[in-house]
Amino acid sequence: MAVKKNSYVEFELDWLQEKADQLKAYVDNNPFHELVDRLAWKSTANGGQMPLVVATIEAQIKSLTQALKDYAQIIEVIDKLREKEEQKAEARGSQEINGKMKQFN
Repeated sequence: MAVKKNSYVEFELDWLQEKADQLKAYVDNNPFHELVDRLAWKSTANGGQMPLVVATIEAQIKSLTQALKDYAQIIEVIDKLREKEEQKAEARGSQEINGKMKQFN
């Protein structure tokens, strides 16, 4: 018996996987050993500019480690949901045929 997949759940899982891949790429593109303080220039009242620290190395490391934790949680949720969907599909496909249907077979 052909089982129709719930396309909405599969779509959401694919979207979630895409976001997890983006987090992974973000962490990969910002290695810890290459981090430097991010600076921006702030205009002063006299018309000059002065450097301003936008993100310290420590803040960037904290952001990256949080991204790693989020990635691990997302991957775990995706795996559990995919497993749950597979179990649903298997349960639907292994149902017994009722008595009247057996007569026609």
